[in-house]
Amino acid sequence: MNRRHFIQQSSLVSAGLLVNQPAVWATSAPDFPVVRTATGQRNFKSAAVDQTIERMHKTIRDPELAWLFENCFPNTLDTTVQFSSRDGKPDTFVITGDIDAMWLRDSTAQVWPYLPLIKQDKPLQQLIEGVIRRQAECIRRDPYANAFYADATKEGEWKKDVTAMKPGLHERKWELDSLCYPIRLAHQYWKLTGDTSPFDASWLQAMKLALQTCREQQRKTNRGPYRFSRTTSWSTDTVPGDGYGNASRPIGLIHSIFRPSDDATVFPFYVPSNWFAVVSFRQLATMIDQMHKNEAAFANDCRALSNEVEGALKQHAIYNHPKYGKIYALEVDGYGNYLLQDDANVPNLLGLPYLGAFPASDPIYKNTRRFVLSADNPYFFKGKAAEGIGSPHTLVQNIWPMSLIMRGLTSTDDAEILAQLRQLKKNHAGTGFMHESFNQDDPAKFTRKWFAWANTLFGEFVLKVAAERPHLLSKPL
Repeated sequence: MNRRHFIQQSSLVSAGLLVNQPAVWATSAPDFPVVRTATGQRNFKSAAVDQTIERMHKTIRDPELAWLFENCFPNTLDTTVQFSSRDGKPDTFVITGDIDAMWLRDSTAQVWPYLPLIKQDKPLQQLIEGVIRRQAECIRRDPYANAFYADATKEGEWKKDVTAMKPGLHERKWELDSLCYPIRLAHQYWKLTGDTSPFDASWLQAMKLALQTCREQQRKTNRGPYRFSRTTSWSTDTVPGDGYGNASRPIGLIHSIFRPSDDATVFPFYVPSNWFAVVSFRQLATMIDQMHKNEAAFANDCRALSNEVEGALKQHAIYNHPKYGKIYALEVDGYGNYLLQDDANVPNLLGLPYLGAFPASDPIYKNTRRFVLSADNPYFFKGKAAEGIGSPHTLVQNIWPMSLIMRGLTSTDDAEILAQLRQLKKNHAGTGFMHESFNQDDPAKFTRKWFAWANTLFGEFVLKVAAERPHLLSKPL
């Protein structure tokens, strides 16, 4: 299925429990039902993750928040990973949750919060090595695709899309961040472990395809090989005209015909993903320097792309707002047109420090943050239940828990961080899990009951608070 099919709002079921979850009571939190997958039914068991949950139960003094952490942090491992071995090497396929396909973006984000634990948990390290290997295989299969099936021969519901669709692809929407996220995961895995075994000739081939694809989508001399069209009732689910996307001027930025939300861009240079590419290709160059010393020309090409894109962003992606001063636009076209808003999906403007683009103290980012967290951002919603950023993907008045989490992850203010924890605690609608979005006035109206990225990201947020600001967790919220 496509994510668009999950926009319909879901009502609470089974007195606030998820479908097919047993209504038994937790021993660690007697006032809350057990909604985590039973031990014998979990897809992957990690001693380090379970030890972290036990430790956090002693750290978090708010019982409901501790219960939410216990449910959400292990959700990716409990329910979405398929871990095996091929040719004696780890292989891990990661679905998003309620869709049986693997997104390059989501699969990275889903396992990212477990990286700090891998040095103490060898099976967990092998699982993430398997994700890296599977992602490289997917990129070799098609660097323009965003989502893949485990079975390379399977044909999905979008096989009739007008693009170079092939078996094994769930969807072929070109989203620049799809090639950045696997680099982010590979780089952090390597930094933490020193293990170079996943970064073999096959991985190198995938990385060269990633660079080639980004160069093609700079569209300096022609529009490149990628086109897309779909028969759909959703205007944002396809590309207008001849399938190449809206017009742009070649200024060094990289086209991203679709956003991280899988929605079509208005202007084809999606600024957050271009910043992500700056970070990612510098990381890739560092890895190549260390592991493939005979590939100096490739490493230099990666750095050259990063430098070119960064220069173009500083020249073309900044808008001088009459109220906020210099801010980053969400999208530009190189002709002087700017889209001024933000989207809850990451990469977004709010989350750029989280991705390492620049520190949260950057003056232009601080101005941008004030803008995107205000009523001047058309997708910032404030209602009876909460306030936060939404997305055109879920239409108006729907706030994404991911945006509340990212606001907390990028904040340096105790009061703001506490406010996000309180909103997340208040708006899970009794399910014990994060959702894709919920109505600003009624959290019982939500989309996607099973969205592992939001669940695991919530766990990452709570762990960051515990490590850096434990006093915020020392009493009930």
